[in-house]
This record gives sequence, structure tokens and C-alpha cells, in this order.
Amino acid sequence: MDASTTHPSESFEDFFMDSYEPLLRALYLVTGDPHEAEELAQEACFRVYERWERLRGTANPVGYAYRAALNMRRSRLRRLAVAARRTFRRDEPDAFRTVDDRDAIRRALARIPVSQREALVLLDWVGLSDREAADILRIRPEAVRMRASRGRHRLREQIERGEDDE
Repeated sequence: MDASTTHPSESFEDFFMDSYEPLLRALYLVTGDPHEAEELAQEACFRVYERWERLRGTANPVGYAYRAALNMRRSRLRRLAVAARRTFRRDEPDAFRTVDDRDAIRRALARIPVSQREALVLLDWVGLSDREAADILRIRPEAVRMRASRGRHRLREQIERGEDDE
């Protein structure tokens, strides 16, 4: 499915069947946590469902789902940061992750800034255009391209240096 469009006559069930898995995979790349990605994907799809009659006639209900999921994640991160400052606790990295290619990519993505990671995932993994990603991230298409370019550059540097967080 082209992640950028849906047909106005499409049912929510069709939308869900076409969009859920790509949304879940993209959120996993952004979060690095399969459970958080699943929670965000489910909540985003629920929000689309609640607004389906209004969204089905729009050009990009998939974009709405991505934006909702990313906004929910940002809100969660803000709440967690406040809680962390209050308790002065730091999360320890999970040292028991396997070292396969997908995990190496996840770790490399985790080391680049969130804004670059989001742009990179939306453009390169999800396959959105810079305009569609810009709508989701609420920035200009030029800024999306710049963030993605910088993110690719950082990933390339990490691979060349053989960086690993273990």
C-alpha cells in the first residue's frame, strides 16, 4: 500500500489491514521498543477509528495516524522526563539484547537525535514524500529533507567507525 493515500470509500477495516503493520514497524524503529511501538500503534488506530467518518474523506488518514502516534510518544517522553527529574533516577540500558542486524540498526537509530530519526523513518522506512512527512511533523519539507540527510550522515559515520553501544 502507498502509505500516503487511502480511498475515500475505504472502510476503516480496510484502512487498518493496510496501515497497521507499516505503522507498527515504523514506530518500532522510532522507539526501539516493540511493546511501546505496539501501544502507540493501537492507540493511534483507535484515534483514527473514533474520527473515521471525518478522516475517510481526507487525503491522508495514514498521516493522521503517524502524527497521532508521534505526538503521543512525545507526550509520554515529556511526562517521563518530568518524573525522572523528580526522582533523579536514570534508566540503565538493556544489556541482554541480541546483536543481529536489526538490533544494530535500532541501536544506531537510537543514537541519532529524535527529530532526525523521525524524519529518516518517515521518508526512508515508511516511504512518505517529504511533503507528507512535513505535514505529519508540522515542519517544512526542506526541514524534513535536512533532518533526514543529517540522520543518514550520522548513521553512515557510526557504521564507518563500527560504533556499538555494548
